[in-house]
Amino acid sequence: MAEKKFTGVAARMTPRRGRDLTLSCAAIAAILLFTHFAMQGFILDAYLVRILNMCATYAILGLSMNLVNGFTGLFSLGQAGFMAVGAYVTTILFLSPEAKGALFYLKPMEPFLQAIQLPFWLSLLVAGLVSALAAFLIGFPCLRLRGDYLAIATLGFSEIIRVLFTNMQTVTNGAVGLKGIPPVVNLWWSFGIMALVIVFIRRLMRTSYGRAFKAIRDDEVAAESMGISLFKHKMMSFVLSGFIAGLGGGLIASIVGSINPLQFRFILSYDILMIVVLGGMGSVSGTVVAAFLITAAKEWLRWLDNGFSLGLFRVPAIAGMRMVVFSVLLMLVILFYRQGLSGGKEFSWQALIDFLGKPARRDLKREEGGKKT
Repeated sequence: MAEKKFTGVAARMTPRRGRDLTLSCAAIAAILLFTHFAMQGFILDAYLVRILNMCATYAILGLSMNLVNGFTGLFSLGQAGFMAVGAYVTTILFLSPEAKGALFYLKPMEPFLQAIQLPFWLSLLVAGLVSALAAFLIGFPCLRLRGDYLAIATLGFSEIIRVLFTNMQTVTNGAVGLKGIPPVVNLWWSFGIMALVIVFIRRLMRTSYGRAFKAIRDDEVAAESMGISLFKHKMMSFVLSGFIAGLGGGLIASIVGSINPLQFRFILSYDILMIVVLGGMGSVSGTVVAAFLITAAKEWLRWLDNGFSLGLFRVPAIAGMRMVVFSVLLMLVILFYRQGLSGGKEFSWQALIDFLGKPARRDLKREEGGKKT
């Protein structure tokens, strides 16, 4: 029996699958080595490590929105609100009572909340659960809407959360916000959680729930006629998205070191939506690539704000010039890649090998054509 089982597994292990497994293991090992040496300061300085942390965190946030907008076909703009919940819950639970007492100088913090101090990993997990609860409560009135109405409703609830945090002086410290958050998050945290989210979403899309999400995205009427509960699966997707966004908010709080309600305005949801659209709706690998490209490009283009030369002409320093140039580049990409950089497909080693082999094949055809003539 054992020999038959082993033979069946070996038979299913085709040369291509064996090659893909080897390449995947090699890529994982390379990433682990790079992360180890980067953490030791041998490869990257603190500034570049911070950028990589932000890239990985925005990839997590992009995946959370793609789960709703890309895989389920809903148009939600509430990620900023769920991020705010995750960031504030993580910070409140993780900060020491002494630090909370020093921050809340206008009005004292609620004694129960001030006395709580949890480890960072537990604070982050609780923050994700609270964000999922917020998504559940918001989903009940909102998920019965469709299209632009759903987008406006979720955007409105996101702003309501921000306004509530601004006025909850004894809980969130109001408009002053929370500062002095210990920088616990490093590359192991950000890349590790990003990897877990990627694996979770990839596995989820292969289950019956994931297929139901895609069926709802393609045609709600047909999905309902096949016995799929629209509200149940929409709510499940929305809650999972809120949980992942809460994790991303908690990571952002530790990376930045301070939070206030103005950081979670509706424009933040648009930034995450830009990552999803540029990467490709319903593409996990495309979202990750777009998150790294957009986050790194925003930092790299900062030199434009300081002024630059174009031959004989000198462009003066203009605040926000980098965002203008970045927006133009983004528009050009979207015009020529309307389905995103990934084209709605996932990364595969075979596609990469075919892409890299195209120039060699073209050169070979040219040589063959020259010999014939």
